[in-house]
Amino acid sequence: MPIEFTHVPGKAADAAIPFFYDFAETATKLGLIEDGGFQKIVVDDSAGLLTNMDLAAQVLDRTASLEVVLTHWAGVVEPTVAARQLASMDRKSGGRLALRMISEPLNDDDAESRPAGHGVIWQRIDEYLVLLKRLWSNDRPFDHEGAFYSIKGGYVPRKGPHGADLTIRMGGQSGTALKVAGRHADVFELAPGSIDDVRQLMERVRGAAAEHGRVGKLRFALPVRIHQGASATGHKAVDLSGPPAQVALSLLAYAGLGIDEFMIVGVDTPREIATAGRETIALLRNSLARREHDVFQPGAYAPRTGLETLAAR
Repeated sequence: MPIEFTHVPGKAADAAIPFFYDFAETATKLGLIEDGGFQKIVVDDSAGLLTNMDLAAQVLDRTASLEVVLTHWAGVVEPTVAARQLASMDRKSGGRLALRMISEPLNDDDAESRPAGHGVIWQRIDEYLVLLKRLWSNDRPFDHEGAFYSIKGGYVPRKGPHGADLTIRMGGQSGTALKVAGRHADVFELAPGSIDDVRQLMERVRGAAAEHGRVGKLRFALPVRIHQGASATGHKAVDLSGPPAQVALSLLAYAGLGIDEFMIVGVDTPREIATAGRETIALLRNSLARREHDVFQPGAYAPRTGLETLAAR
């Protein structure tokens, strides 16, 4: 599977102009992102979940191919309401919505009822996702009485194109988080770290997914900051510096672990977006294509890749 690239807009509280502040300007950036080799964009605004949902709908309306990764959490919108809204957005966009579940709201004011305790938070997420998937697939109303949610006659008449298979993205490092992610996640967002750190976390996640027979369904994404001198963005990421060829070579090493997606952080101005697409993304894609070509020609002399040559200068 080819490597995909996801744009992660900066969301620092002290940012001069938030990415989604002026949507006329944002529309220009979205065009550059879509044309520059990115397949996805994360919507994770500090204003909260309801703002995220509104922004996600606008981004879907303004783009033709980008998948919108909507940051979401349990505890603000009831499952039946969320299931209808998300199915509607996914249906209207032709199936370009993904749900990024985080463990707690960005602001305390966003949560109607915020349970105390790490384990309790993840138990609620688990029940919430079970209900969303059931609402996206059931063909008749159902009742549910659980630890966190009570539903009478739950039903979503108009499903999205993916039904219950809408992409779910999750992360975390605790055993509790990995247990829930192993049951639900289609894409696991890795914590930044060294090659060995990331490899070990991937092994733990695969072990959790294996308990549910889902190892083959799981993909991995790694957040990466590639812009030197970028201000804080509010996102933890692997920091890579140097010329584009050196950055791309570092990404190539992570790709060798089996990572399917890089979440690019700190690339927010039109110039930065265009440069990332023209240089780093293009270099990495070309190098990966060259390596795949060499693999299918056993015995053939594999010359030094263009990336390795450029990085060695």
